[in-house]
Amino acid sequence: MNRHRLRRTLGRAGLYASVILLVSPALLFFLWMLSLSLKNELDNTAYPPVFIPHPPTLANFIDVFEKNDFFAYTINSVIVSFSATALALVLGVPAGYGIAKAKATKAAALILIARVTPGLSYLIPLFLMFQWLGMIGTLTPLVITHLVITVPVVVWVMIGFFEGLPGELEEAALVDGATIWQAFIHVAMPLARPGIMVAMILSFIFSWNNFIFGVVLAGRTTRTLPVAVYNVLTFEQISWGPLAAAALVVTAPVLLLTLLMQKEIVAGLTAGGVKGG
Repeated sequence: MNRHRLRRTLGRAGLYASVILLVSPALLFFLWMLSLSLKNELDNTAYPPVFIPHPPTLANFIDVFEKNDFFAYTINSVIVSFSATALALVLGVPAGYGIAKAKATKAAALILIARVTPGLSYLIPLFLMFQWLGMIGTLTPLVITHLVITVPVVVWVMIGFFEGLPGELEEAALVDGATIWQAFIHVAMPLARPGIMVAMILSFIFSWNNFIFGVVLAGRTTRTLPVAVYNVLTFEQISWGPLAAAALVVTAPVLLLTLLMQKEIVAGLTAGGVKGG
């Protein structure tokens, strides 16, 4: 008994050590970026490096929002990411259900190919199309192009969840006179809620962090946050404090969303690993 308990304790200790080892580089870089954002430029360029700001300052964040109109860019990112995520759910959840129930493995493979294909493959034809329509520099092309990223994510996640649902419940609904659409709305969707939450969170994160479409299709007033950070780096003298503050502005919403929704994410990923009968 004591030997079994010792093995279990060592196993947990090994698991925690592995997690800490995997997470520590990302945590170290995040803390480093936070330190840069809270220090003045003299401390940021000091040698040997000063890691702990004394005293900390919010001047870099104020500088970012005053000189680069980051508030407007934040609004742009919110509009684009929420719109692209909402449209992806409307399109992707029914598509995932249909592919799962039809067992269309070729369609699932096409969705995976669309997901892993580099965004540059779509960028040139989409740019030419939007240029012909006179929409370059507006938010509409960004929302539409982000669907290239978000829809495959939603469809691929939802295929796995719908395949794992017990088919007897939907069959019972159909026997009782429900249409396939009613069975999807009233039976399948409530059961797949954890998967929908995971798909929504992943879609939002991929859309929020997207850079390549925004840098080509956005105008000066319709830039999203990743593009705004790039412009801070490219067109101004590199000031590490404001640059780190701008990077934190981009990172903070995703971190907050992940922390707030961590229970939903864990429940969704766990449910996705359980196959129904």
